[in-house]
Amino acid sequence: MNSDTKVDWFVARKIQRLDTDSPWSRAMLAKLRRGIGKKAGSVPEIWEITIGETPEAWHRHDGEPSYAEQAAHTALTLYAAHRQGKDRSMNASGENGYSFGAAIGKLIRPDGGNEDAVKRRFDAAATAVDFIEFAHHTRGLVQLLKAEDIPFDYPKFAQDLYWYQLPGGADGVRLRWGQDFYRARYQGNNQNQNRSQQ
Repeated sequence: MNSDTKVDWFVARKIQRLDTDSPWSRAMLAKLRRGIGKKAGSVPEIWEITIGETPEAWHRHDGEPSYAEQAAHTALTLYAAHRQGKDRSMNASGENGYSFGAAIGKLIRPDGGNEDAVKRRFDAAATAVDFIEFAHHTRGLVQLLKAEDIPFDYPKFAQDLYWYQLPGGADGVRLRWGQDFYRARYQGNNQNQNRSQQ
């Protein structure tokens, strides 16, 4: 397995550290929030968590972050925004976790009244041409998820962000996010209909 495909594992380990209730984790989460929308490696105060202990295979040696470094940085800084003001983890990994697309689908109210607004934001993030623009649009979505107390699978999200950057990879990631969005959207509708019929 190529080291680049271990972005999920790297981010999972870092989130475990961030989720400890300690002065260090609280301070690091605050510092990470200042790194949203910035290039990996450009904020020295967060190097310890975003680029510390990265595999040698991730390093490009040309002064630019690798796809894996940028994916990890973006996921961890957005996680810090999601975690702000929460006393529990906003990472939901594994079988019970939601993908990024599914979490956004869960934002839609049962009456569908906010669907257009949520979908517009989701589309803007999914079609962003670079990671700075992506992080800007995604931060707004993360704020909505935080307000509704909806966690999602950040290690999987980081892995998606890695594939998103690969030539030809963005379309596959967008497709999966879209499928998950609509699956979550319609599952929510069906559950509400079943409740109203009982």
